[in-house]
Amino acid sequence: MSILKIARMGHPVLERRARRVPNPTAPEIRRLVADMAETLADIGGAGLAAPQVHTPLRVVIFETPEEDAGDMPAPLVVLVNPEIEPLGAETAVDWEGCLSVPGLRGAVPRPARVRYRAETPEGGLIECEAEGFHARVVQHECDHLDGILYPQRMTDMKTLHFVSEADRNPRWRGDPQ
Repeated sequence: MSILKIARMGHPVLERRARRVPNPTAPEIRRLVADMAETLADIGGAGLAAPQVHTPLRVVIFETPEEDAGDMPAPLVVLVNPEIEPLGAETAVDWEGCLSVPGLRGAVPRPARVRYRAETPEGGLIECEAEGFHARVVQHECDHLDGILYPQRMTDMKTLHFVSEADRNPRWRGDPQ
């Protein structure tokens, strides 16, 4: 396994739609997922999409806290060729950061509940309904597959700030709503 280099905002791989994976069980996909998992553990994020590691394929991995995991089969979730469907019109605004936009975070509105479907590297299918952090992380990571970074989803750019400033300014702590 290898620790992979993270692409940063401005790199072309983050600006385009990732390609569908024709065979989710292929050995190269399993290697990619193992390398992504090692990279995520090393860098300490909640999730990672293949384009973030310079691989324009529709693969994401993420972890959710146990209380948000719902019906997930394991702490680390791997989605190949995922599809997301909002459930209802309710939205939620919360802080987001990104390994490809280091040192910054902003308030991002997203559908509060979603259903997602995907293939797995083992040849199975995942279908899950999610809300809270679980819904937010899966939407954030899947946005990378379509060339979207969280600042593009922000509706108030005045909430974009350096994480290092959060300790100095109470405005950047707590609930962004």
